[in-house]
Amino acid sequence: MAETDPARRAEELHRLIAYHNQRYFELDDPEITDAEFDELVAELAATERDHPELVTESSPTQNVWGAPVELFAEVRHRTPMMSLDKTTTYDELLAWGKRMERYISGDVAFDCELKLDGLAMSLLYEGGRLSRAATRGNGVVGEDVTANVATIAVVPKQLGPGSPEVVEVRGEIYMTVSAFEALNRQQAESGGRRFINPRNAAAGSLRQKDAAVTAGRELSFCAYQLGAVVGGPDFKYHHETIEWLGGLGFPTSLYAKTVGSLEEVDHYCAYWTENRHSVDFEIDGVVVKVDDLSQRRELGATSHAPRWAIAYKFPPEEKTTLLKDIMVSIGKSGKATPFAVLEPVVVGGANVSLATLHNEDQVKLKDLRPGDTVVVRRAGDVIPEVRGPVLALRPPDASPWAFPAKCPICASPLQRLPGEADTFCTNVDCPGQQVQRISHFASRGAMDIEGLGERTVRLFCDEGLLADVADIYSLDFDRVRQLEGFADISVANLAGSIQASKARPLANLLFGLSVRHLGENTSALLARSFGHLDRIMEAGEEEIAAVEGIGQVVAASIKRFFSLPRNREVVERLRAAGLNFEGPSQPSLPQTLAGKSVVVTGTLEGWSREEAEAAVKARGGKAPGSVSKKTTAVVVGADPGGAKVSKAAEFGIPTLDEAGFSHLLETGDLP
Repeated sequence: MAETDPARRAEELHRLIAYHNQRYFELDDPEITDAEFDELVAELAATERDHPELVTESSPTQNVWGAPVELFAEVRHRTPMMSLDKTTTYDELLAWGKRMERYISGDVAFDCELKLDGLAMSLLYEGGRLSRAATRGNGVVGEDVTANVATIAVVPKQLGPGSPEVVEVRGEIYMTVSAFEALNRQQAESGGRRFINPRNAAAGSLRQKDAAVTAGRELSFCAYQLGAVVGGPDFKYHHETIEWLGGLGFPTSLYAKTVGSLEEVDHYCAYWTENRHSVDFEIDGVVVKVDDLSQRRELGATSHAPRWAIAYKFPPEEKTTLLKDIMVSIGKSGKATPFAVLEPVVVGGANVSLATLHNEDQVKLKDLRPGDTVVVRRAGDVIPEVRGPVLALRPPDASPWAFPAKCPICASPLQRLPGEADTFCTNVDCPGQQVQRISHFASRGAMDIEGLGERTVRLFCDEGLLADVADIYSLDFDRVRQLEGFADISVANLAGSIQASKARPLANLLFGLSVRHLGENTSALLARSFGHLDRIMEAGEEEIAAVEGIGQVVAASIKRFFSLPRNREVVERLRAAGLNFEGPSQPSLPQTLAGKSVVVTGTLEGWSREEAEAAVKARGGKAPGSVSKKTTAVVVGADPGGAKVSKAAEFGIPTLDEAGFSHLLETGDLP
C-alpha cells in the first residue's frame, strides 16, 4: 500500500489528532500550536470529503475533543458543550449562510463575539448559589473544578434576589496578557515552570490539586452563552441573554456586536484581525452566532457542532520550529545581543529564520537551549519572537545556553554593566562595532551618504580604508577605484554624496555619532536647545537633562560619550573636515499636537520610547505615562503594557500603530 494511500493517511491523522488532543486538553502541555493542529484536522476533513467511505463515528471530525482527566471527578453536562465549525474567509462565511437556507428563511441577524483563547467553562447555579463548575471535556462529560473556579474573583459565587431556581452560564476562563507576563516573572523568580502562552497558563492554573494555587493566579472569566434555565425569563434573542447575564453580575464581552448581514460580519472580522493586539487578552478569531433563538432551534446541530454558529479564525501568528543555535551579534555601541538561529518557518506571512532574544536574562527566563523545538510568534509587522520551548520535545542532551565571555568577532572580553541587562564588547576597535557605527553614521536618518551601505562599509574596513566615521572624509578614492565593482562614475557619486553630507544639520551629526540612548528626535531637541556641538560638549549633565524630553539617563550617556578622549579626537577630525556643527537642525516644528495627550506603550521600531515622547512634546502635545479619559490616542508597539491597552479599550480611546503615529505627528489628526 503506497504511503499516499488515503486510508493509511486518514488512520495516521486519527492517531496524530488524538495524541495532540491529549497533550492539549488533558496534559496542558501541547507540542504544536493551535494553527498546526487545525491543519491536521483540515487535512483529515478534506480526505474524508474526497473519500466518504473513510468517515467513521470515531473520527475526530465527528466528535468534540478533550476527555476528562483522572485528577478531577467527572461531570455530565445537562446539554452537550459542542465545538464549532471553523472558517477563515468571507467566501466560507457565505457558504455557511447558504447552508442555513436549507433550514430557515427570512432575515438573519448575527452576533459577533471575540473568540477568547482560554478554557470553555460551564457554571451551574442552584438557588442563586454556585453549585458546580465544569470544563467542557469531550462535550458530554467534563471535569469538576468547582473548588478552583470558586477562587476566581470575577466569578459570582452568589446571585442576587430574583435569580432563577437553576441557571447554567457558559463562558471562557482566560488569563490576560499582563497577568500572564507577571506570572512568568514570578515563576522565574521562584524557579517554577514557565508558561508558553496565556492559554497554557490559564489551563495550568485551573487544573491544580490545591485550589490555593489557583487563587494565587489572576484568572478572568467572560460569559458568552446561556445554558439550561429553570424559573427564569423567556428570551427571543441571544443578545438579550447576554445583557441579562451582565445584570446578574457576570463579566461579558465589551466588544460584542449584533449585525444584520454577513457582509457586516466580515467587516467586524476584518477590523479585529487588524486590531487583535489592542486588547489585554489573546484572541484567535471571532465567534459568529445567529441571534434569533427560535431560528437556532430550527437549525439544530450536526454530531459535533451547532449549525447556528461558526468560528472565524484569524491567520496564525505562532508556529513551532527547531532552534538550531543561539548566537550573538555586536551592534554599533558594542552591545552584544543574543539571537536565535531557526529552522526556517513561515509564520505571520513571512519566512522566519532569525529572531532576537534581546539579552542574557531573556534567554535564561525562557530557558532556551539549542536543539529545542520552540514556539515562534510573529504578530503583523512585529519582529519575530521566540515565546518558549516545547519541553516535552526537548532532547535529553540539551544543555543550558551560557552567554559567551568573549566577543564573537574580536575575542575581547564581554562585560555586563552593573544594574543593567545589556552586555557589551569592551574593545572600541572591534571590527563589528566599527562596521555598525560607520554604517549607522552613513544611514539615511543620520548623514545620508548614498553608496555607503553596510556591505560597502565592511569591504572598506577589511581593506583598511575605514576605521572610524572621520575616515569617511579622508577616503582614498584612488584605492577605491581599484576595488572590484567600483568605476569612475560610482566613485564620483560616492565622493559627491560624502561632500554633500558635510552640510547636513547638527541633529543628523549628533544622531550619527552613535551616542548610546540618543535617538533621532532627541538629537533634534539637543540641536535646537544648544545650537552648537561645542556647547553640547561643554554643558553639564544637569543642564542637558533639563532639556524637555531628554532626561537623566540620556544626559549621562551624552556626557560620558563626549568625555572620552577618543570620541573627542573623532569630533575634531570631523570639524577639520568641514562638517556643520551649528543648529538648530530645523525650524520649530508645527504644533500639530497642541492640546492633545498621546501615550506610548511597547517597543517601536522607528523610535525609542524617549524619542516618541519627545516627538509628541516637540509638536506641542503631552506624553504622560498613563492612560486617562483625556488621552487622545495610545501608540502601541511590540510587547505593550497590558494595563494601558486595556484602559484605552475601556475608555474607547483609539490605538495607533507606527504608521498611524507618524500620520498623527504630521497632521494632528487620527488616521
